[in-house]
Amino acid sequence: MCELLAMSCRHPTRLTSSLTALASHAQGKSRNRNGWGMAFYQGRDVELYRGTEAADTSGMVQWLEANGPLARLSLGYIRHATQGMVELANTGPFIRELNGRVHCFSHNGNLAHLFEDTETPLGHYRPVGVTDSELAFCKLLSGMERLTAPLHDLPPLDACLAAVAEMAGVLRRFGPANFLYSDGDTLFAHADRRLQPSTGRVEPPGLYWLTCPTQSSSELLEKPHSPEHDKGQRVILLASVPLSDGDWRALPRGSIFAVRDGELIAERQI
Repeated sequence: MCELLAMSCRHPTRLTSSLTALASHAQGKSRNRNGWGMAFYQGRDVELYRGTEAADTSGMVQWLEANGPLARLSLGYIRHATQGMVELANTGPFIRELNGRVHCFSHNGNLAHLFEDTETPLGHYRPVGVTDSELAFCKLLSGMERLTAPLHDLPPLDACLAAVAEMAGVLRRFGPANFLYSDGDTLFAHADRRLQPSTGRVEPPGLYWLTCPTQSSSELLEKPHSPEHDKGQRVILLASVPLSDGDWRALPRGSIFAVRDGELIAERQI
């Protein structure tokens, strides 16, 4: 199964050792050697970087570790190809425009038979590749596009959270459905279950989260530009497995977290 990574923070910063740790999980005999991708939000748009090579050998990943863009919201993954060939069309994170904003999605799991699902509408969205992950994203956006808001604006958080929870419930019927989804303002994370190397079974936890205290943020991210920046910084990291020492906490199965500017603003259990 793939491994996910996301960061939400109050002040723009750069992923450093967390990205390095994620890429290192593609080494050797790892299953996650079928590509990688990272999306860094810049306002309503994103800087998107993807490759079909293993993340640990990618020159672009190494460049991002040292020179990646500053962002308040970033998300990505390393891929294990359970559905679809190893090619760019099947490599996330996947992005789509909705209401003048770029939305972004990455998923960990294998949603068997999702392409046979005829109950959940697609709206006008269609996958470019042939992965269950991109199809899941299209189905999620079909629900989000039914929520109305002025151009470039967003529906109320409660409505967005309800739409995410509804789709998470659908996807879980087809297999493990850990995912990260963002509308450029809020990061939504759904935790399900994943293959656990220690047991060989597919079971929780599917996601972990870490709230970085100010004094340790520089160990995980770019060093602050000033003491004032450091003092006001807030950071939340989400990952499939802990990427560093620290108080990483497992998200219960069925939990949905909504995170904005490095702060948990809403949660729901399904």
